[in-house]
Amino acid sequence: MPKGKGNAIAQNRKASHDFTIEETYEAGIVLQGTEIKSIRSGRINIKDSHARIDRGEIRLINLHIAEYEQGNRFNHDPTRTRKLLMHRKEIDKLIGLTQQQGYALIPLKIYIKNGVAKVLIGLGKGKKKYDKREDLKRKQMKRDADRAIKEHTKE
Repeated sequence: MPKGKGNAIAQNRKASHDFTIEETYEAGIVLQGTEIKSIRSGRINIKDSHARIDRGEIRLINLHIAEYEQGNRFNHDPTRTRKLLMHRKEIDKLIGLTQQQGYALIPLKIYIKNGVAKVLIGLGKGKKKYDKREDLKRKQMKRDADRAIKEHTKE
């Protein structure tokens, strides 16, 4: 199965607006107790989350997984920092790339693959305001062109 293809639970649509994604990596997530049940029920928010490399490990910060309703006292902290599982070579490569100015690790998608929760991490470079405007213009022109072609083929 290709990287990033699975039963998508949550997507970060704003990431492609705020960042130019250059590479993507698949990583496992270390979860506790009832977190996987909340993820499977879709009670997860990755909009404001990001990844950081700390002492040779990649950690996911600000990922909100809602408490499981039937979890009672075994529930988890919704916004705790979670460790990501990747190969050492990939982590070392990311350490070198993120030390360059302007690069960040952004979670793009969380999905279930073979019964295991995975996160698709993107190596992105922050866009400037004028880049965002240029992208919006380009997208609008493409939409107008597609609409004109569609109307022309109906005639």
